[in-house]
Amino acid sequence: MKNILDRIKNGEILLGDGAIGTQIQKYYSGDMSVPELLNIEAPEIIERIALEYFKAGSQLIETNTFGGSTVKLAYSGNSERVKELNSVGVEIVKNVTKGKAYISGSVGPSGKMLEPMGDGDPTTIKSGFKKQIEILINSGVDIICIETMIDLQEAILAIEAARKISSSIPIISTMTFNKTPKGFFTVMGNSIEEVSSALKEAGVNIIGSNCGNGFENMVEIAKEFKKYSELPIIIQSNAGQPVNKNGKTVYLETPEFFAEKAKELIDIGVSIIGGCCGTTPEHIKAMKKVISEK
Repeated sequence: MKNILDRIKNGEILLGDGAIGTQIQKYYSGDMSVPELLNIEAPEIIERIALEYFKAGSQLIETNTFGGSTVKLAYSGNSERVKELNSVGVEIVKNVTKGKAYISGSVGPSGKMLEPMGDGDPTTIKSGFKKQIEILINSGVDIICIETMIDLQEAILAIEAARKISSSIPIISTMTFNKTPKGFFTVMGNSIEEVSSALKEAGVNIIGSNCGNGFENMVEIAKEFKKYSELPIIIQSNAGQPVNKNGKTVYLETPEFFAEKAKELIDIGVSIIGGCCGTTPEHIKAMKKVISEK
């Protein structure tokens, strides 16, 4: 396949996938405390989800490796399985895409707050990311996606780890923001302006936001990124904020609503559009139609 960065440079708008966690909940009623274990224990479910997104039109399919760093896996006593869980996670997506979509290696937060605010040792956390990312790259991912970060410094540790392994692999880095009276900030107080500058300096190719917000806020976040950065932007919105309905957690933003908001993202100049918590293949199909019409 053509290099993703060349396609974006040529003005293509690419379609990402949607939620993995909330989709797993539809098909799996067991313990989900370590979703990466399902790569081994229930691979047919992970493959089914990837296939549904692929059939819906997703051009980037993420691996089920969000919590696959050694530091994160250590919480559940699975750090020794880092190679197995990550490599199989990539293989599942490979079996689905067969070279017809980009495989995006998902790398999420370590679960630790960095010193001095917490007990997270930066050297240990960076080493944990490096081990995971090396496995993902060696297993054949096309892109590294460092996502759902709330601490800019932790995101930079993961980016630096990736760049130690490969100077050329495309890196996506997305942060999660909260809306405040003074604008959008991460939980750790990082502004979009600060994030835009620091992530570019660290060596990412694509920046943006995922999770934490419904599409209305994500449109505003995209505008802010365009104001402060010339890098390509990715936006992957939740299907709204989760609400409790008859004892079940549901997300209320519909595929039709996503399609309307995707038009706004295209007008802003966002390069990759996808979904996060609560989104489904139907949301992706709706956005594909909009992108195809542009």
